[in-house]
Amino acid sequence: MSIRNPSAAGGVIDPLSALGEVRAYRDGAEVCSQGGSADCVYRVVSGVVRTSRLTEDGRRQIGDFHFAGDLLALDDGEQHAFTAEALGACEVLVIRRRTLEAQAGQDITVAQALWRASAERLRKMQGHLIQLGRKTAIERVAAVLAQFAEQVERDVIDLPMSRQDLADYLGLTIETVSRMISQLQASKVIRLTTLRQMRICDPQALRQLAA
Repeated sequence: MSIRNPSAAGGVIDPLSALGEVRAYRDGAEVCSQGGSADCVYRVVSGVVRTSRLTEDGRRQIGDFHFAGDLLALDDGEQHAFTAEALGACEVLVIRRRTLEAQAGQDITVAQALWRASAERLRKMQGHLIQLGRKTAIERVAAVLAQFAEQVERDVIDLPMSRQDLADYLGLTIETVSRMISQLQASKVIRLTTLRQMRICDPQALRQLAA
C-alpha cells in the first residue's frame, strides 16, 4: 500500500478530497475489516472495492461492488459492519470520521456530499433487495451486468470479480451464475471474449431483462 496527497477523486474536484489521503491498494488488499474500529470512511478514487460480511455460520455475503466516486463504511456504530477489499489495483481516499463529521458541521458542501452519498447508498440497497426478492436468476445476472456497463460507460466490460463473487452477491450458486451467463451468450445478448471480459451485444435486451 502506498500513500499520496489527494486533490481529487476520479479526476473530479469534490469537497471531500482535501479531508484525507489517497492510498493505493494491491489486488486483494484489505481496506477495512468487519468488526474493526469505524474511525475512518472511504471513497473509491479508481478501481473497484468489494464489501462483504461473514455470517455467524461462516457463510459470506457480498454487500456491494464500489466504483470510483462511491463512499463506503458510513457506519453509525463503533465497528465496521463489512470488510472492504480491493479487486485489482485501486486507489481509495481515506478520511478520519471525526474530521468528516466536524467539517460537515461547518461546510454545507461537505454535508450535501454526505447526504447524496447516503441517498445513493440507500437507493442501491433498495434495488438490491428487489433483485434478491423478486427477480429470477437470469434477471439478477442481467441486472448486475447492466449496472457494470453503466458504471464504465462502454459495451466491453472487464469484470474484476469472480463468478463466486457474483454468486455471493446475487444469492445464487456459482453453477447458476455460469449457466445464466451462458444463456445470455446463447441469446446473443452478450459475447464472452475472455473469462472475465464480455461485450454487450444487445444493450436494449439486457436492460429489458434487468428492469
